[in-house]
Amino acid sequence: MSMAEGRHRSGLVRLAGCVIAAVLSMPLPSAFAQDLLSEGEPVKSRTKPIETFHIGRDDTRFGKLTFLGGLEVLASDRKIGGLSGLISLDGGNRFLAVTDNGHWVTGKVEQEADGTPLDLKDIRFAPLLGADGKTLTARWGHDTEALTLDGSGLYVTAETRNAVYHYPWPLSTGREKMIGEVALPESARKLPRNAGLESLAAAPEGSPHHGNLIAIAESAQSGLHDLTGYIIGPSGSKRFTLQRQDRFDATDAAFLPNGDLIVMERRFSLRDLIGLRLRRIAAEDLKADAVIEGELLLEADFNTQIDNMEALAIHQTEAGDTILTLVSDDNRSILQRTLFLRFRLEE
Repeated sequence: MSMAEGRHRSGLVRLAGCVIAAVLSMPLPSAFAQDLLSEGEPVKSRTKPIETFHIGRDDTRFGKLTFLGGLEVLASDRKIGGLSGLISLDGGNRFLAVTDNGHWVTGKVEQEADGTPLDLKDIRFAPLLGADGKTLTARWGHDTEALTLDGSGLYVTAETRNAVYHYPWPLSTGREKMIGEVALPESARKLPRNAGLESLAAAPEGSPHHGNLIAIAESAQSGLHDLTGYIIGPSGSKRFTLQRQDRFDATDAAFLPNGDLIVMERRFSLRDLIGLRLRRIAAEDLKADAVIEGELLLEADFNTQIDNMEALAIHQTEAGDTILTLVSDDNRSILQRTLFLRFRLEE
């Protein structure tokens, strides 16, 4: 997590946030007109296969989810640890991630036709840059926790600053500067430090919320308080509440093609040890002032192949299957793992 810094927002930065509506409806640019992060630094890596999700058992079906397989990622540079936000590209063949210390990470996914991951290749990284060309680390704005993509570009949350950064797409070289910041309500900017905006998702075209971003706070004041979310769009921001359950915190979110939202949650404490939860929120339930519970899709604990689960991405295969990719943040610690897990949603 980054150190605290000032909250100043310039008029130009606010303007960049206000004009988001004018471009959100544009068609999504081709992701592969050119390579990503071409000027980024390559990283040597290897992976270890994860063939079963439930340790010691061969189960593949978990409610409405089928476990396809996973990888433990071992990299030569710790800068690509701390993966906290993710998008799947090119039908799951490539990915772009953001780390919690202000770096882009991209790579290719060797996979089977059904989305089962076999290996990660050609991994490289580059620092996120501010509008002034300086790295976010130099500007103390690098506590980047979530990532989403729509027709107007990339959006990244900075949790401690409770900001949403706007970047161009594609990141051809990795040296692209921030366009600006999205205007947020005062209540979002005042969320508790290290419990701020952790989840971010752009609604897909054709969905009820197309043209909006959804942002959710990681945690709350206490276990007795629910989580705060925001629908951020052309007419400003609207607030909703996600019921907090069993001391889980929200770490990421991604939309299904039909407009339903999947929220990933994580729990870690001496009392509970480690936990993962996925909840599905129906598109019609996601509205201003709503108090939302959602449908439980998956709950997992230390008996499964999980770690500090922080990043969620969704894509569809050529066959039309919906694939969820879950990635863990190892905090650049030798005691934790970077996991890359995939499930198929069975409708």
